[in-house]
Parts: sequence; C-alpha cells; structure tokens
Amino acid sequence: MGYADTVFDLTGRVAVVTGGSKGLGREMSLALARCGADVVVASRTLESCLEVAEEIERSTGRAALPYAVHVGRWDQLPGLVDAAYERFGKVDVLINNAGMSPVYESLDDVSERMFDAVVNLNLKGPFRLTALIGSRMVAAGRGSIINVSSTGSIRPNAAIVPYAAAKAGLNSLTDSFALALGPTVRVNTLMAGPFATGPHLEWAEHTGTGDGIFPDHALQRAGSPAEVVGAALFLASDASSYTTGATVRVDGGIP
Repeated sequence: MGYADTVFDLTGRVAVVTGGSKGLGREMSLALARCGADVVVASRTLESCLEVAEEIERSTGRAALPYAVHVGRWDQLPGLVDAAYERFGKVDVLINNAGMSPVYESLDDVSERMFDAVVNLNLKGPFRLTALIGSRMVAAGRGSIINVSSTGSIRPNAAIVPYAAAKAGLNSLTDSFALALGPTVRVNTLMAGPFATGPHLEWAEHTGTGDGIFPDHALQRAGSPAEVVGAALFLASDASSYTTGATVRVDGGIP
C-alpha cells in the first residue's frame, strides 16, 4: 500500500449511509467499500438498496447490508441502528445523506405536511441517528459522522425556503454534536453544491437551470456524482483525524 492508500484505508470499518442507494449516496457507499469498509445501504426502497448492496459485494468483496427505512420517521431509526450493530457489531462512519427538496409554485403552496416532511428528513432524522449512533461511537472510543448539507443553507433562495432552513439547522447540528461527542468522535459537514443527480435535475428544470450550466460559479457547471467521493473519503477516514466541527464545501465555487 502506498502512503495515500494507508491514510484513506477503511479496512475493517463499518459505514452507514442514508439515502445510500442513489445519487451522491450511491457513489459514497461504493467508494467506502472500495477503501475497505463494510456498508449499510439505507433508503426508503428496499429494492434499490439491494441493487447497490449486491454491486458492492460483487465489485469490492466487502459485505453490505440493505435496509429500508424512512429517515424522516423517528420511530423507524432505532431499527436501522439495531440492524447495523447486529450484523456488524459496530459503526465507525455515519453519513447523514438522505434529503429532499420538493418543488412548489409559490410559498403559499407550501403545505404544513410538505414543510414537516422536509424538516423531518433533512434535520430531525439526522439528529436522531447522530444521537443514537454517536453515543455508541463514544462508548467504542472512535467514530466519524458526516452531515451532507447544501450550499442552499448559506445561499438560500425563494425556490428552496424550507429545504434551506432545514439544512441550515443541519449545519448547526454539526457544530453542536462535534462538541457533544468529542474528543473521540468527529462530526463534520460536507456541503454540496449542484450535482447532476435525479432530484437536482428535477429541481433545476423547474427553476430554469436544467442545462447544468452555472456561469456565476467558478467551475461554471454542476458536479457529477462521483466528484463528491474525495471529500467524503477525507472526512470518513483518518486523513481528517484533526478535523471536526468543520464544513467542507464541494460546490464548484459558488459565488
């Protein structure tokens, strides 16, 4: 193994990735496995989790556990945690990636049900999972938690008001949990900009940025899902052993 392979090595570790069956979550799940981790692939649809889990096992030889869960539903999360620990005995990495930003025609159209669904999935669920798994990580003496946020949390606009507010709350959770779970467990934010994933493309089409061109950004384009991998592996591995409570932006250089 070369130096970089050693620094980013995740052999023998276990990662839980919510929203792990599609888009950025799928890329991160595969990347973690390629670096040696066993992975719990969690999302709402079991079939999509199974597809990614089978791909992980076939292409990397690592073990993968598919698990269907709605991260926005408080009472479903202990089952996910118990399943991960029953299968693997530990969790070393938690990536709170599951999220949603439904489109709406006007702010008057945002119902209480929609607002609650956005907050539950983007904020309440990550709080609950971090509390449940983070406490076990502290008992085990190590762990890394990654909250996948959005540049919308610091550059909000009228098309993403509930989502931006929830992600801003997630940024705050990172700071709070970094203090609460330290010094043995690290908690960081991976702040994503526009990526060419299914949900983003739907939102971009609605807002007129469906061509993936962002002339005001330094790189002037949306990212491809695989371009999130470097930051995710940095935060998950010992390469970031002195990094906690931090925000790593992967956004193509937002203005």
